[in-house]
Amino acid sequence: MRNFIEICFVKNGVLKYKYVIVLTLVLVWMTFFDDNSFIYRIKLSNEISRLEESIDIHNEKIQELRRQKKELLGNDRNLEKFAREKYLMKKDNEDVFIIVDP
Repeated sequence: MRNFIEICFVKNGVLKYKYVIVLTLVLVWMTFFDDNSFIYRIKLSNEISRLEESIDIHNEKIQELRRQKKELLGNDRNLEKFAREKYLMKKDNEDVFIIVDP
C-alpha cells in the first residue's frame, strides 16, 4: 500500500497521475453506472436492429397483400375464385363439398 501511495503522489502531496485516475473513473462510470451507459447503448442498438428487421418483414407482407388486392380487384373471375376457395362461398343453387387429404 505504501508503494502505491508513493507512486501516485509527488513529494509535495499532489497526485502525479490525477488525469489518468479521473479518466479511468469517468470511463468506469460511463460504462456501468450512467443512465446512457455504453452497455445500455449496445442493448438499444440491438433492439433497433431487431425492429428494423421486423419493419422490413412487414413491408414485404404489405407489398404482397397489395399485389393480391390489385390482382383480385382487377378481375371479377379472380375475386369469385378467391371467395370460393378462401371463404367457402357458394351460389344459391350450389352445394360445396370439402375433401380433406388424410
